[in-house]
Amino acid sequence: MLILKVISRLLDYPTAELFRAADEIIEVVEQTEEINQQQRNQLIQFIDVLTNKDLFDAQERFDLLFDRGRALSLLLFEHVHGESRDRGQAMVDLMNVYKTKGFEVEAAQLPDYIPLFLEFLSEQDKPYVQEWLGDVCHILMMLSERLIDRDCDYSILFDCLIEISGHEVDREEIAESVRQEKRDDTIEAIDKEWEDKEIRFDEPAAGQCSSASIRNSASSLDPDAVQQVPITWHDDFINKRSNNNATETAGM
Repeated sequence: MLILKVISRLLDYPTAELFRAADEIIEVVEQTEEINQQQRNQLIQFIDVLTNKDLFDAQERFDLLFDRGRALSLLLFEHVHGESRDRGQAMVDLMNVYKTKGFEVEAAQLPDYIPLFLEFLSEQDKPYVQEWLGDVCHILMMLSERLIDRDCDYSILFDCLIEISGHEVDREEIAESVRQEKRDDTIEAIDKEWEDKEIRFDEPAAGQCSSASIRNSASSLDPDAVQQVPITWHDDFINKRSNNNATETAGM
């Protein structure tokens, strides 16, 4: 699905190669049938505005948006597991899914990096794509609403992904949740995140954060307010994991 490759490139760090390929990318968008006409027009406008910027300005803007604070993180599992131990296992599981489908990851990015995830999905058939995008639809909607709240045109990329998923999400509920959030990319919020904290021996060890501590952290995301449907592992992964467990048990 070429449109997923396009969105993957646009959602990644801006490069000179991306800017030079603007005409070819626009041509793919014009021909795609996976999104509606209004979204095609908005996406073409986004590409035109982005690739006519000074490259360094576009890169700086990207850094300020996606690498400053966690609210707009492009790592899927940061929105699901926060800093808990489960996040590491989830990434291992996702990497196994990639390998099962013959998708070799050569980039230095983590497997849950959304542009990489979209690159993987672009090589799968439509039902598979819709199933997996549907699993993360609440996260995509949340990211879109946060970008809209910041009056940022990157939101169209996530809106297109939601359209491709074919899933319906209660947008107003998520939008209301976003409106009540405190920004985590301000100087004050970043300073607070890095300030020394009182050592408490009754708190969970690092990497073992409780659900309550994740919800109460000012810089973390509220899983109850954000994603009401957890990411689901599908048959190809579940069967592989069951086989691996059986092999390990037999070897004892």
